[in-house]
Amino acid sequence: MERFDTCPETALDWHRAGKGAVLATVIETWGSAPRRVGSQLAISGSGEIVGSVSGGCVEGAVIVEAMDALEDGGARELEFGVSDDDAFAVGLACGGTIRVLVEPVGSVLPEPLLADLVAHRRARRRVAYVADLVTGSRALTEQGHDIAFRMDRSGFVNDSRTFVAIHNPPLRLIVVGAVHIAQALIPMARIAGYDPTLIDPRETFGSDSRFPGETILHDWPDEAIAKLGLDARTALVLLTHDPKLDDPALEQALRAECFYIGALGSKRTHAKRVERLQASGFSETEITRIHGPIGLDIGAAGPAEIAVSILSEMTHVLRKGV
Repeated sequence: MERFDTCPETALDWHRAGKGAVLATVIETWGSAPRRVGSQLAISGSGEIVGSVSGGCVEGAVIVEAMDALEDGGARELEFGVSDDDAFAVGLACGGTIRVLVEPVGSVLPEPLLADLVAHRRARRRVAYVADLVTGSRALTEQGHDIAFRMDRSGFVNDSRTFVAIHNPPLRLIVVGAVHIAQALIPMARIAGYDPTLIDPRETFGSDSRFPGETILHDWPDEAIAKLGLDARTALVLLTHDPKLDDPALEQALRAECFYIGALGSKRTHAKRVERLQASGFSETEITRIHGPIGLDIGAAGPAEIAVSILSEMTHVLRKGV
């Protein structure tokens, strides 16, 4: 998934400030389009912009159409061909075609509906924005579209003119244990679209020099996790081998909805972990949510390859649900 944008929030602020606002959304692509379906551009009545629908290829034309849409209050469906030269300028080998939906806030996109969308996003609740391009109706739903939510994939419902824009919370990775594997995993996860946080009460391990620019919490893991919260868009990775650090975090994770729980250790270490959790009252079903030994079995050797195996397993669970 692309980095979490603020287009709906910005458009709502502009509208409430009296500037006027339009949301433009990529609703369909063919070929090597610069931006994926669901990407957005917010445009104010004075020409301010946030976001992108093409990486710069067609933004100017979209802004012109957005100003016209603000004038008459109607939606627009725009189609653009991106030339090979323009595509190359934004890092693609060849061009493609983009279809963009332009929706003025306050008319096509009612303010209360946009405000509800923003509230869902701020509360880290997944929600789908459903636009019927035949009837003109707009709605939000948290139900259905399970595959689209899991794949972070916006698009048209099969054989229809109903477009569904998926708004998932940003992916988060919480890593307990500032070890060598974490030094490789955290930057890899950031590239994959995760917002990582590292937890380790041992300040010598969790230092800025070892993890430059990263968010590091020196609290005990259970205290840090209680502050951060766990939800269905959070992965928890435990790398310390130390039950005093790992187990309290594990117990919180097993009571939460985080989509992935992984714990480092051999089969023997994991068997002892299972015994401790059973003694604490956790059921077999709850305990089987833990991926231990952690990571896909790719024959990994060394911290960097183990990090690859962990990120691969996280991706498999996120996208496949297993």
